[in-house]
Amino acid sequence: MNDHKKLFDLRHRVALIVGGTGGIGSEMAAALAAFGAKVAVSGRSEQAASSAAGEIEKTGGKAIGIALDVTNAESVMRGVAAAEERLGPIDILLNCAGTQIEQPAEEATLEAWDTVLDTNLRGAFVLSQAVAKSMIARARAGSHIHITSVRSTLGIRRGYAAYCAGKGGLGILIKQLATEWAPHGIRVNGIAPTFTRTPLVEQYLNDPAFYGALVNRIPLGRVCETRDLAGIAVFLASDASSFITGQNIFVDGGITASQ
Repeated sequence: MNDHKKLFDLRHRVALIVGGTGGIGSEMAAALAAFGAKVAVSGRSEQAASSAAGEIEKTGGKAIGIALDVTNAESVMRGVAAAEERLGPIDILLNCAGTQIEQPAEEATLEAWDTVLDTNLRGAFVLSQAVAKSMIARARAGSHIHITSVRSTLGIRRGYAAYCAGKGGLGILIKQLATEWAPHGIRVNGIAPTFTRTPLVEQYLNDPAFYGALVNRIPLGRVCETRDLAGIAVFLASDASSFITGQNIFVDGGITASQ
């Protein structure tokens, strides 16, 4: 039994969680720390990142906070370097950074399009590239995990053109990076949740009409909770998933199975 427990052991591993100050990122950061990883929590605000790291340290984990903006390549390089200087070489990249600007496709501005794609697709590539360069230079295997969405394969009857394009692009980018970097022992996977309960969307979930229509489309009859994503993050970060790469795993209560 101890051999099986070791499959999920993240001790002696360093994880960089980008977007780690949000509802999803902070939950995943706490989960990785609970299994022994030293975590660098990053966000645009160093103060918010340090605060999130402090919450992990209160529970006995090892965490630091750093500032990192995925839309700025220099900021990404500085952030990766800072994490490795303070904690050691990165073994796990968990990218939770994302944004959305809702606009009907016929009215969508190129400015909004660029903002969404720069964060959700370009930013994901810049992050993975920066961390992979470090891993390859050190001949060090690792795991890259990107948060995608059910919208990586499903459209929606609202103004999500840029968002769906970015998440769809990220889905195939994951496959490409997994294929290219497999010889270096670098695995690349995605986690694709459906509507997830976070403080940012609480107002919508408190609307009975909105909530009822939403869960009626989900076979398991509820929305995704951040805790539902914690386990899959630990799994993909650990040796338990050592033969899994290039996958976009849906955590959606069955939506993509029924559409």
